[in-house]
Amino acid sequence: MATENKNLSNYDKNTIPNMKDFRFGIVVSEWNDDVTEGLFKGAFDTLVDCGALPENITRWNVPGSFELIFGSKKMHDTLEVDAIIAIGCVIKGETMHFEFVCEGVTQGIKDLNLMYEIPTIFCLLTDNNKQQSLDRSGGKHGNKGVEAAIAAIKMVSLG
Repeated sequence: MATENKNLSNYDKNTIPNMKDFRFGIVVSEWNDDVTEGLFKGAFDTLVDCGALPENITRWNVPGSFELIFGSKKMHDTLEVDAIIAIGCVIKGETMHFEFVCEGVTQGIKDLNLMYEIPTIFCLLTDNNKQQSLDRSGGKHGNKGVEAAIAAIKMVSLG
């Protein structure tokens, strides 16, 4: 697996521009909230660590990962933000539901990036079991929320 034995959440703050003057939106799925709250915390704390003001970070909750698309679109349409991070977690079960949700969210976030000049960052865990998700939301493999925040900062920095 791609993140086996590697914590990908380390970043060099000296190479990251200060985000004091930027606004961020974070859309968080309430489904698997023990995972998505960890991802949110990682993203929020990283943005603040890189200079973003807490009052310039807006959080919206949506019921599940599939709703991240609409929540992100609505945020694009109604708020002035420089980047949006879509946070969710889908854990494989016994049916095809996993594949449909993962494919739909992936394509939806991709479409938002083509529709808008503001980046939408994909932070959707798609794991085989809950432990894998916990390991990637603040556990032994770091925090994909941190990585999403760094991706948002780098995309905002493109100008």
